[in-house]
Amino acid sequence: MPTKELSSTLSSTLSSTLTTVLADTYALAVKTHGAHWNVVGAGFFELHERFGEQYEELFEAADEIAERLRALGAAAPADIRSLATAATLPAASDAHDGMALVTALLDDHRSLSRTAAAAVKVAQAAGDEATADLLIGRVHAHDKTAWMLAATAGGGASSRKGKGG
Repeated sequence: MPTKELSSTLSSTLSSTLTTVLADTYALAVKTHGAHWNVVGAGFFELHERFGEQYEELFEAADEIAERLRALGAAAPADIRSLATAATLPAASDAHDGMALVTALLDDHRSLSRTAAAAVKVAQAAGDEATADLLIGRVHAHDKTAWMLAATAGGGASSRKGKGG
């Protein structure tokens, strides 16, 4: 049962938006897990450990987002094809070099931060502050990870605007 009565249009828009955030979160978790498995080069030990921490956090976040979808009365995608279809992040490359992986994951965190920030506005327009709060937390998490990845790559501060925004 939904925790809040929303108009069917707002409910559908919010569910669709939240599904995209879920699918991109799951896609990024899988990409980060792949980076954890495949990283090579200078900094291997540190990157392997950090990627491990990151994919675990992303899998936990995906679970929270899916549970929020259920609380709103929507079904969460139940198979990998559904998640892949709903995801907007690009597929992982064949790169295994640590810094190439750092850069790719940095771009994905920036992109997902922008997606989550846009979803906050949809949740607020629907009057769903609980979902907005969850998504604000995701923006914060992606911005922090992007900052750390940018610092690892030798770059400066990171922002949601990043590439293309």
